[in-house]
Amino acid sequence: MNINDFDYDLPESFIAQEPVEPRDSSKLMVVDRTTGSIEHRVFRDIIEYLNPGDVLVYNETRVIPARLIGRKAATNGRAEILLLRQINSTRWLALVGGRRMEAGVIIRFDSFPLTAEIVEKLDEAERIVEFSQPINSLLPQIGQTPLPPYIHKTLKDSERYQTIYSRVEGSAAAPTAGLHFTHELMKTLRDKGVITTSCLLHIGLDTFQPVKVERIESHHMHSERAYLSEEAARIINHARLTGHRIIAVGTTTARTLETAAVLSAGGIPAQAVDAPPTPTDRPVIPFERDTDLYIYPGYQWRAVDGLITNFHLPKSTLLMMISAFCSREIALNAYELAKQHHYRFFSFGDAMFITLGRDR
Repeated sequence: MNINDFDYDLPESFIAQEPVEPRDSSKLMVVDRTTGSIEHRVFRDIIEYLNPGDVLVYNETRVIPARLIGRKAATNGRAEILLLRQINSTRWLALVGGRRMEAGVIIRFDSFPLTAEIVEKLDEAERIVEFSQPINSLLPQIGQTPLPPYIHKTLKDSERYQTIYSRVEGSAAAPTAGLHFTHELMKTLRDKGVITTSCLLHIGLDTFQPVKVERIESHHMHSERAYLSEEAARIINHARLTGHRIIAVGTTTARTLETAAVLSAGGIPAQAVDAPPTPTDRPVIPFERDTDLYIYPGYQWRAVDGLITNFHLPKSTLLMMISAFCSREIALNAYELAKQHHYRFFSFGDAMFITLGRDR
């Protein structure tokens, strides 16, 4: 498929610059993934679309203060480091901004006895950076919340770029579909009989990297660390075998669950398979490893029955995943209707729930 098949026009005025209050007051578009029928609701109404016994799975990753501003020691020129992934106690994979950021460049940070050396130049802005000491405990003092570049308004409360259930630090970006949940809404869902469990995927480079190839099949997904516990796998497998739905909160959760399903099937990719996979007594397995699973139209879903997500950038792998879940035509039609109904787009924007109707 051509990358232009996943393009759409979005005036800048549709890009949300700040979150709404309360979290669950955002708009919710409910999309039937087979018929394309659409309902317009408020996010807290999602309780009407979830049934007792359904399993809601969320990503419990937490965003670190991953944006560091410094100066090149040799020239005093501005340098910016966006931490993507920790390699060891002092070494990180990062995106680095500034002029002539070559291997050997040393970056210093005002008021802190800390330096960072670029030890390896990778593709484009990617670098391996070595700090003069471990920085994990220093990040709250020297780092900033790494908001996406399309958000130009200062965020007053950094916790609004964290989900209420964020627990394990390690992401360079928030799993934004989860930003709509409140503690009260989660309690209401559990009181109704909806089962909740978690997975973990630390969000890294592909959140920031656009697809640059003409044929989407040629795009290479960078790997991200993911984890599904034995208990979560047990809950999901029991629900699937008893006829209940698995609802993924966000594309990162969907990617984690589908990775667990592909691994359960022997590691055979489920891309472009004519027939849906045959159910087994173990639809997903627990795992902890890197995943580079790339989901685009033609993928046969194994684990996820419903998907809660935000509205994504044109030509992005996330829009491709949505198109794989409900078809490209349904997805792009939903995006056009979202503009007509003044939905807010991207990280602080409104939500979609893509499912098989209210009662299925």
